[in-house]
Amino acid sequence: MSGPSISKDQVNEMKLNQVITMLNRIIVDSGVPRNIRRAAFEALKMLNDRSLSPGVRAANAASVLDEISQDPNMPSYARTAIWNIIAILSSIRD
Repeated sequence: MSGPSISKDQVNEMKLNQVITMLNRIIVDSGVPRNIRRAAFEALKMLNDRSLSPGVRAANAASVLDEISQDPNMPSYARTAIWNIIAILSSIRD
């Protein structure tokens, strides 16, 4: 006996919601430099663009975050969070 199966779309939505929560934590963290918070906000806007498929939204957001992940001014905990976000986003496929 197996439980109800979860569709790929439902899994993608759960991952997107998890990433949105993580990005919001970075956006409101005053210990994170403004340019990094701005990039996190840009990624958040891309994730919320319902005109695109989940895979495209995730790829666009990951691209923005990847660019700033090497910023030397970023606190290490924020860099780790961004790497985790990118890992989740890279697992989202259409």
